Amino acid sequence: MNVDWPEVDRWITGEAWVNSKIQEHLERLCDRIGPRWASTPEERAAAEYIRDQMASFGLADCRVEEFQLQTWSHGPATAWIDGSSRPIPLLPYLFCPPVDLSGPLVDAGFGTAREIEERRGGLSGAVAVVDPAFEPFTAPVPFPIRLRNLANAGARAVIAIDRKTGGRMEYHPATDWRTVRLDPHPVPTVNVGREAGLYLRRRVADGRSVRILVESKSYSAPTANTFAEFRGANWPGRHIVLGGHHDTVWASPGGNDNASGTVVVMEVARVLASLASQQGAAPGCTIRFVTFSAEEQLLQGSRAFVERHYGPEELPLMMINLDELSTGNMKGVVLQFPELREFVQEHLDTMGDGLACHVMTQLDAWSDHYPFSLRGIPSAILWRWRFFGRYPEADYHHEPGDTLDKVRVRDLKEYVGMLARLLLRLSHVAPEKWPTNKLDPASIQARIPGELTQIHRTFH
Repeated sequence: MNVDWPEVDRWITGEAWVNSKIQEHLERLCDRIGPRWASTPEERAAAEYIRDQMASFGLADCRVEEFQLQTWSHGPATAWIDGSSRPIPLLPYLFCPPVDLSGPLVDAGFGTAREIEERRGGLSGAVAVVDPAFEPFTAPVPFPIRLRNLANAGARAVIAIDRKTGGRMEYHPATDWRTVRLDPHPVPTVNVGREAGLYLRRRVADGRSVRILVESKSYSAPTANTFAEFRGANWPGRHIVLGGHHDTVWASPGGNDNASGTVVVMEVARVLASLASQQGAAPGCTIRFVTFSAEEQLLQGSRAFVERHYGPEELPLMMINLDELSTGNMKGVVLQFPELREFVQEHLDTMGDGLACHVMTQLDAWSDHYPFSLRGIPSAILWRWRFFGRYPEADYHHEPGDTLDKVRVRDLKEYVGMLARLLLRLSHVAPEKWPTNKLDPASIQARIPGELTQIHRTFH
């Protein structure tokens, strides 16, 4: 099939902007459905809505794919200083076990090895108040390692001080997701707002104790990914994956994280389907459009998807993951592995938008491309906020304030146009002309232990 690329680019760009359904999708996901913690009825409603929309675009094999999720929920989480009836709101770290304990308050600084050694005698049986940020001018140590060190020093619990002000707190994991294991907390860990955290630190000097109460439970429940595909005209048996997660953290409408990525997956599918039906320009190979559940719960949705499809099936040519797209405008593509760098850059250059292709130096476990990477599948995220900082209004991560109004619809339209053009170009390269995939899952797994002691440079 000969493609008139300037005409196709013009048509895709116009369709992405003029007939956009982004606002409609955002309102459905964020306002009408709302928070979409995986395994809840709201999350299932989102999955069914996405499936139905994909079917309305004329895509093939639109479905939800169920899997069993190891999930968690929590109720009230509160602290009280001894002798005071003033409750201090807490937010449990993800998968925090139920806690009802008391202990003397100890200010453990940043929880570095030096600070733990200085306080070692006082940490046994204590509740440590810790700043999870990196101590200035010292070698940065991942927070899960600091938590293990505090547990080994005898701390009964850790209260981590959130960097945000005004009582805001966001969910964090207490373990390193690079292991892709649902490990127990090394020590029960909760978040506290900055002002309350500094108040607790002041009470340390008074020799006060604190009681922590967390109501939570872990259990198994069903949830589902969504699947749809646009079958290729030339090589229908080979495919590219475009995906993003549709779930949110507890109690967050998830405007940016990740309704933004979800609606762009949907809109790219709609634009390419419209292009084929109205202009006759179809993808060369198949493009799969996938949205994942349980990204916020140790990437369990994308892990289930990879396990279900990429044993029995041939590996995709490439996977592109969309997450938190409304934090910054698109600069290009970031690959997990270097093999496709020149190939992708060549096709970005034909678009004439000045986009660049880069490669990460470390395994990046913080979104749904990671299980694909571990399987030896060339995978990518988009070059945006992790490398240039967030828009000010987008700094509502993993909290109730991540609402629809924080999403820049203009940026998402730009993403749709650019991604549709790039995917169509890549789909028209014969599979035998792609660089040979020589990625070895065993070699990739072997990198993990050495990287667990390193911080993610992709965030800095």
